[in-house]
Amino acid sequence: MKYLFLVALLVMFLACKNDKPEETTFENEDIESVNQVYEDTIQVKDFDIESLDKSITIELKQKQLIEKKDESEELEELIIDRRYLVEKKDYTINFKYPLINESYKPTNRNFNEFINNYYVNITKTESDILESKLLCDSIEAEKFREKRFIDYKIYNVNDELISVLFYKENFYNGAMHPSYSFDCFNFDLNRGVFMTYEDFFNLGSEEELVGIINKTINTRIGKGDMYYDCWEVSSDDFFTSKNNFVLNNTYVEFYFDDCVICPSYTGVYSIELPLTDLLSVLKKYDANPLVF
Repeated sequence: MKYLFLVALLVMFLACKNDKPEETTFENEDIESVNQVYEDTIQVKDFDIESLDKSITIELKQKQLIEKKDESEELEELIIDRRYLVEKKDYTINFKYPLINESYKPTNRNFNEFINNYYVNITKTESDILESKLLCDSIEAEKFREKRFIDYKIYNVNDELISVLFYKENFYNGAMHPSYSFDCFNFDLNRGVFMTYEDFFNLGSEEELVGIINKTINTRIGKGDMYYDCWEVSSDDFFTSKNNFVLNNTYVEFYFDDCVICPSYTGVYSIELPLTDLLSVLKKYDANPLVF
């Protein structure tokens, strides 16, 4: 009887052990398939977020430039605003630019003739747009409207000189976002002439000035001052754009096209250098309004 009782307990124990809930199992191929779908979903999502983030930062970067304060209000009696708008089926040209009131001084005509005849050359702009369309796929070119936009900022230095920054927005066929490029002109109001790098800085000082600019860039990168993802300017790029600067009573501001010192989606377009940092490269003569 004792043995029969032990046998009965053993049978009950084994029955309970085998009566476990059935576990769900996956083959290796099924697991890999699920993981791949998950990873692909995350990658697409991340890509969309990254594109959206870059669009926002591009717009913010351009907005900061457009809203940057200049001295156009203070110079409204000297400066005459001019606008030129062309809207055609496949392109738009929208130019805003300054002329100088010639009644103040006849030599202001030198500035106006250069701007009208060479810089704001509407005929050449239209020709360039039409030529670029001929080089592109004809079907795509017909669908896309090319845009050319120019606006400006203007500054006055010691009532002797005006600095004009032209910023150009170009929206090319196939591009996701407009690109920005810059031209700067410094005009001596007393003598009626344009001034260049060599009028303000010592001859052969370009390499030293590149070093000053890069030191400033690296300092601001270290501080996290909106310079993340930016880099030093190369000597070649600086030589190309060494005349692209505007002047102030206390600093010089160099402007660089998109992707020269920062990617298009972040950073800045310009580097401000206090005059006190430029003493070693500034040309010291009476006609230089930066000498103090």
